[in-house]
Amino acid sequence: MSAPTTSRTGSDDRPASARISLGHTLTPQSKNYLLVLGTTLFLVGVGLVIILSSSSVDSFLDNKGFFGGFWKQATYAVIGIPLMLVISRIPAKFWKRWAWVVLGGALLLQLLVFSPLGFGSGGNRNWIAVGPLNGQPSELLKLALAIWLGAVLSRKMALLSDWKHAFIPAIPVSALALGLVLAGHDLGTVVVMGGLVFGALFFSNVKLRFLAVPVLAGILMFFVMAIMSPNRMARIMTFLDEECLDYEGLCWQPLHGTWALANGGVFGLGLGNSREKYSWLPAASDDYIFAIIGEELGLIGGVVVLVMFVLLAVGFVRIIRASSDPFVRITTGAILVWIVGQAFINIGVVLRLLPVLGVPLPFISAGGTALLTSLAAIGIVLAFAREQSSPRSALAEGRFQS
Repeated sequence: MSAPTTSRTGSDDRPASARISLGHTLTPQSKNYLLVLGTTLFLVGVGLVIILSSSSVDSFLDNKGFFGGFWKQATYAVIGIPLMLVISRIPAKFWKRWAWVVLGGALLLQLLVFSPLGFGSGGNRNWIAVGPLNGQPSELLKLALAIWLGAVLSRKMALLSDWKHAFIPAIPVSALALGLVLAGHDLGTVVVMGGLVFGALFFSNVKLRFLAVPVLAGILMFFVMAIMSPNRMARIMTFLDEECLDYEGLCWQPLHGTWALANGGVFGLGLGNSREKYSWLPAASDDYIFAIIGEELGLIGGVVVLVMFVLLAVGFVRIIRASSDPFVRITTGAILVWIVGQAFINIGVVLRLLPVLGVPLPFISAGGTALLTSLAAIGIVLAFAREQSSPRSALAEGRFQS
């Protein structure tokens, strides 16, 4: 007598379907997902701890209390981390479909910089304010450009051996985005965005000889903009001056940054014991926060931060290598060059390996817009890693054999 069989129709369908859905939701994430997520959360945590120390004196002098700068950054982190996790649930096809809309919205926000809503800071006009809220649209433009380049270049993969298809519309639209930021005199952000565009073209397998043209054009534009601005030219000359004799002028910040690192030695002065934060080092919680890390946590702390960014890059590369979707590879590559490249530019400036460019250290420097957009970018990369680890994705790629 044969065993009774359960019908595939009827009331049993719903429980089975529910079990499959719940199983899919609770599926353990891949090592790449956990590596990127864990590294990001670690860097945000380090940033909050160092901002608590580095901003305390300036916050007190601004009548905001010792914890004013910390609470502000912590608020953005509390918003940004859940936002990152929500974005990590959005599939790649959503970003492919809405890439043009996202880029268009970011360009419109950047245009508002030149309206009555816009204002300048540190010689750069790159901010907008609506009532008590303010933000830096160029940070959102980085993310929008990475998504848009991934969507456009992935659709033209079979045609990218022809330079016309490789460059159009990628280069003209990217030039427009960079031009709007450059119009606000923010050369540091333009350099990072230029690297982002290069990364997208590189990971789309565009021929290297094609890349030489935009790279040379970018270098030429950098020198032209430097020559046209007396302030930028002075900063470059200060960088080239090893003795940095203009102590009370442009040499003040790089010298005090160097002294902060020297004071820290190998083991550091201890958390909260920075001396340079007492109004000696400008931008102690912003562009020069790595100097405070070196002073309080020493060489060991600085190396740990560097290793974390290297691990983040490793996670990105692993996601790129594991994907067969060109959109995922290109967008992840662009975000990799943006975030990790910007980190090494910032650290290079503090170490006096590069002239002062005024770019923050991702996840660590104070700045709400930068933190939110960086976490949103990580959320998109996590979504790519999540799709790679899902059973449905594995089945689609033929990993499971019947």
